[in-house]
Amino acid sequence: MATDNLIAKLYQSSKTILTIKDIALIWEETNTANLFSKIKYYAKQGSLIRLTRGIFAKSKEYDVKELATSVYTPSYISFETVLREAGIIFQHHEAIFVAGPYPITKKIDGHAIIFRKLKDSVLYNALGIKNEKNYSIATPERAFLDTIYLSPKFYFDNLRAINWEKCFELVKMYDNKQLIKRLAGYKKYAQ
Repeated sequence: MATDNLIAKLYQSSKTILTIKDIALIWEETNTANLFSKIKYYAKQGSLIRLTRGIFAKSKEYDVKELATSVYTPSYISFETVLREAGIIFQHHEAIFVAGPYPITKKIDGHAIIFRKLKDSVLYNALGIKNEKNYSIATPERAFLDTIYLSPKFYFDNLRAINWEKCFELVKMYDNKQLIKRLAGYKKYAQ
């Protein structure tokens, strides 16, 4: 394949963030040495922007949420990020909050990404998670449950935006009796 077509193939993808696996699939490159040398060449040329180890952007106009969920798999946007966008909390956080397999804070290209660990049975469960653009994001109800699961005394500014029926359906996946009691307490408080 002509090398000019390689970058064109990347730009045909709707993704703004590409992992090494993504690039290998798009370029149909199975030889690891060839793949790495091509990536290195295009990164030096400026056609690919290296953000962190194994993660690249096609341009500086990339989606930060897409970047956040590309660092670890599986992961999805949740917690304060979703709650603020849904109007459930009013505090503004510059960081992107992500449910993932490890509790860690990463600073990538000036963006703070805070990962909070959820147990595998919750993290791998797709209930209450929607795929938006090129990343996964929790519904407000799932983000609310994730938050009270890890932070029992979290303060919420506006609980009227919560669909309590959905919460009581989703809470079963956590397999946690204390969480069910906590949820009932928040519902009572909201009314």
